[in-house]
Amino acid sequence: MGAWDIGHFDNDTAADFGGRVDDAEPGRKADVLRDVLSAIADTGPEQYADCGEEAVAAAALIAAQCPGGEPVTTAYGPKEPLPPLPADLRPLAVRALDRLTAANAEPLDLWAEAGEDQAWLAGIAALRAVLAAA
Repeated sequence: MGAWDIGHFDNDTAADFGGRVDDAEPGRKADVLRDVLSAIADTGPEQYADCGEEAVAAAALIAAQCPGGEPVTTAYGPKEPLPPLPADLRPLAVRALDRLTAANAEPLDLWAEAGEDQAWLAGIAALRAVLAAA
């Protein structure tokens, strides 16, 4: 992961994902988010969950539309506003975040190696709280 900070879009993969969301047709943007979230959420505990950076970025975009959610204002996120996203993406995002904070998850392993796992987990917990409350 080419990361420069712990923010949800502060890595190369998430920044590229922001561009992919922009490139999607307006009616397909929710599908782009659903696909990356499902890929992580459907990973079993015995499987290694890698490439979770896109799922975290997708969760941040969904949480931004929830009450109490923080807007995504980074230059590395999508440039175009997202249409209202379906509410069924919220529990899917929670499942993906739960998977990424469990054992056998690459982002958590990488942040632990860098000594920043607690800071990263705090950001994920904040996202999860907004999504779960919605």
